[in-house]
Amino acid sequence: MSSLPDVIALDGCPLTRGQQHGRQAAGRIAAFLDDGLARLDTFLGPDIRLSDLGQDIAAYGAAIERETPELYREIAGLSEGAGISMDEAVLLQVRRELAGFSRFNTSGDCTTFARTGEGAVIGQTVDLAGDLDDQVTLLKVRDAASGHRALVMSFTGLLGYLGVNDRGLAVGLNLVLAGDWRPGLPPYLAIRHLLDTCGSVEEAIACLQELDLASSRCFMLCDGKAAAFVEAMEGKLAVHRGAELTHTNHFLDPAFAPHDELNIFAQNGSRKRFEACRDWLASHDANREPGSYFDLFSTEPVRVKDSGNRAVEKTVASVVLDPVNRSLHVRAGDPFGAPTASFDMVGWGENRHECANA
Repeated sequence: MSSLPDVIALDGCPLTRGQQHGRQAAGRIAAFLDDGLARLDTFLGPDIRLSDLGQDIAAYGAAIERETPELYREIAGLSEGAGISMDEAVLLQVRRELAGFSRFNTSGDCTTFARTGEGAVIGQTVDLAGDLDDQVTLLKVRDAASGHRALVMSFTGLLGYLGVNDRGLAVGLNLVLAGDWRPGLPPYLAIRHLLDTCGSVEEAIACLQELDLASSRCFMLCDGKAAAFVEAMEGKLAVHRGAELTHTNHFLDPAFAPHDELNIFAQNGSRKRFEACRDWLASHDANREPGSYFDLFSTEPVRVKDSGNRAVEKTVASVVLDPVNRSLHVRAGDPFGAPTASFDMVGWGENRHECANA
C-alpha cells in the first residue's frame, strides 16, 4: 500500500502538543489499537491483551518519565487528547520493544547512509514488519518555550522515529541486535529527544551518552558539516565519524561485532544491502537533488519487497533528510512507484502560543 502520510501539527508545551496529537489522530489511534493491539498480535500471539503487558508498560513508562520528563508529559497529553488510557499511550511508544526481534529474520530492517558537505543528506529505507505502511505519519513539532521546530516521520501515536530539526541536525536509525532488551528509554523516543534538544552531531553524541536506552540500535547523525553513526548496546556506545557513511543491521564496530545476535541469514542480507548502498553512493556524486535517492531505495536488495506475510519485514517507507535546507522527503509504502511528499520549515511555527501546565 502506498499513500501520502498524515500530517499532524504540534505547537505548544509538551502537554498541549500531546493533546493536539491525540485529538488529531484519535480515529487512527483507536483503529490501530483495535487491530490486534496495534498489531502486536502478529508477534505476541492472537490472544494478547493490554492487561498481559501491564507490568512491562509500567516499567517502560517509569523509564521514559525518568529519562525524558517532557516527552512523558507529551504522552500524557496524547492519552487525554485521544481518549485512551495512559497504558495504551505508552504502549504506542514501546511497541517495538514489546514485540522484540526475531533471531530468524531474513529480510531487512533499514538501510541508512549519510553524506556531508554541499550535498549533505541522510537517506534511509524503513523496513518493518506489521504492514505499517498505512500508519506513516509526519509530525510538525514546535516547542513553545524554545521556539525550536522539527519535522519527524513516525507512525500512528508514536512521538518519534526519525527526522530533522531547525538547527540542521538530521537523525536516522538502524536496528542492530545484541544484549538484553529491558525497560529504558526506547530509541525512537531518544531520537525525538535529540531533535528537541540538540543542534549538532557532537551535541547528539554527548546526549546519547547520558541516556539509559532500552534496546540496541544504531543512530545515524548528520548536521551538514559532520556525520557519525553511533552503535548502542547494553549501555555502551561505539562512535564512528566520516564524510560518507553507510549502515544496515550488522555491527560495524570491531568490539561490538562479536556480540551480534543476528542469525547468519539476516547477516548475509544486511551485508548485501550494505554493499549495494555503498556501491551506489560511490558511483553517484553527492551534489544531488534529494529526490534522486529514491532510485536507490526502489532497487533491490535495498528495497525489501512485500512477501505477503505480515510477520516479515518489508520496506514501509523511505526518507531523505536534508539538514542544510531543513527539509524532509518521504515515500510512504513501497518506494517503487510511491508518490514523494516533501516538507520544509518555511511558513509554520512562527507564532508563539501561551501554554499552561507546561
